[in-house]
Amino acid sequence: MIIPSIDLMGGQAVQLIGGKERAIDAGDPRPIAERFRLAGEIAVIDLDAALGQGDNAALIEDLVKMAPCRVGGGIRDVETAIRWLDAGASKVILGTAAKPEILSQLPRERVIAALDAVEGEVVTHGWTTRTGASIDDRMAELAPHVGGFLVTFVEREGRMQGTDMTATRRLVDAASGAKLTVAGGFTTAEDIALADKVGADAQVGMALYSGRLNLADAIAAPLKSDRADGLWPTVVCDEHGRALGLVYSDLESLRVAVERRVGAYHSRSRGLWVKGETSGATQELLKIDLDCDRDALRFTVAQAGSGFCHLDTWTCWGEDAGLPELARLTAARREDAPEGSYTRRLFEEAGLLEAKLVEEAGELAEAATAGEVAHEAADVIYFAMVAMARAGVSLHDVEAVLERRGRKITRRPGNAK
Repeated sequence: MIIPSIDLMGGQAVQLIGGKERAIDAGDPRPIAERFRLAGEIAVIDLDAALGQGDNAALIEDLVKMAPCRVGGGIRDVETAIRWLDAGASKVILGTAAKPEILSQLPRERVIAALDAVEGEVVTHGWTTRTGASIDDRMAELAPHVGGFLVTFVEREGRMQGTDMTATRRLVDAASGAKLTVAGGFTTAEDIALADKVGADAQVGMALYSGRLNLADAIAAPLKSDRADGLWPTVVCDEHGRALGLVYSDLESLRVAVERRVGAYHSRSRGLWVKGETSGATQELLKIDLDCDRDALRFTVAQAGSGFCHLDTWTCWGEDAGLPELARLTAARREDAPEGSYTRRLFEEAGLLEAKLVEEAGELAEAATAGEVAHEAADVIYFAMVAMARAGVSLHDVEAVLERRGRKITRRPGNAK
């Protein structure tokens, strides 16, 4: 699969050839991250920090809130690595600091060791110093301490001349179960498909920024189909992972979906179909996932209107339920609650909602039996959702905060105030 890359210098996204020649200035990385996040994790590399000429820390803090980011560049000690994991980075990438004594103090599954190589020999200090060590030897040393490796073929980096598939196949085995990501030279969807077939991810920058490689084509590269029409079954889910329906995709529809960031699919009767163009029940595309067998897709979307189904229900299996439905209904009541109703009072009467939140939280704290706890927790959740709706905060926004907190390594003592 593809790992799009955002390299940062002076607050801008850039692309270098061979780590030296500045070939592309792509500007503000935030809209780039919005686009790249459709593919999943993004590699964010702070070149300034790596070169010891400042950093882009404040910018990266924004990016890790926008997308799942592997953060690298200038991480030379345990404290810096933990700071980025606490900030919400999905993983950290360590280069010269990738040593057993440092790696052993970090959560293995969230650490990637970056190994840069010229003709198979590890190089350091901005690719200027040869170490005499082979990539295979360094991987054997570090494999017990990391969840993944990022191997950059320096002689191919930024040159779009294809990657070294022979070495990639060998290094997948040398990684000893750690996930291998390869950078340097990826240019075509076929390159990415070949890497995926042997078990490696492809970190891609220059080909995407230059327009040589279409992001949709890169996402679709590993896909196959056992259908006579070649279509890919596509499960459509909302932000909470609730399945809305089953549709089909082809490369044309996937390109439209990625380019416009909408729910675009292939209708077996009408061809290209963009959800909501006639009904108004539009979709904002948030993420695309490939399944484990590479023969099906999952679209995660923000669904608008009455829902996904043509019968005006939230899903093709009927209406939704649970907290997501309650959150949507509560948000809608902010606009349409009858004048004088209790719900309208909660939104508009000064102090009422605040008092109810304190009251219900106290009753939950005093609840003793399982039934009492369930009853009082339901009250707290309802009033919390009214507070969210009043502030324009969605349940998905809250889930995102909880997910970022779940990535923290440093834990607060949790003492009462």
